[in-house]
Amino acid sequence: MVDSNQKITTFLMFEGKAEEAMKFYTSIFEQSEIINIQHYGANEAGVEGSVLKASFSLKGQVFMCIDSNVKHGFTFTPAISLYVTCDTEDEIIQAYELLSQDGAVLMPLAAYPFSNKFGWVQDKYGVSWQLNLA
Repeated sequence: MVDSNQKITTFLMFEGKAEEAMKFYTSIFEQSEIINIQHYGANEAGVEGSVLKASFSLKGQVFMCIDSNVKHGFTFTPAISLYVTCDTEDEIIQAYELLSQDGAVLMPLAAYPFSNKFGWVQDKYGVSWQLNLA
């Protein structure tokens, strides 16, 4: 269930991959869905069919995203990441494997002094994820 009282929402800016990323992320985590999506139409500022604006939820947490219609000199950085508390061993293993595929492992999935099981990855879109087993 999405919390309609959420006052701060993480906003992700992609360059032509927003819808693909949303579908990918919502396929990984339970209680996740694409809430709404608006596409650019013909003769609008962005590429026709790309994401004008959208919202989706992962484990009940709402995110927003767009496909930037402007090329820019920056992208996502590991300096900010999405921290996910996974409920089961299967969930953390699956999320780690899927999110790191075609991305990068920043910290291997392992036991650390601060966690029995933790991993940090950067996905194929450049978004960083810290995964922790509850």
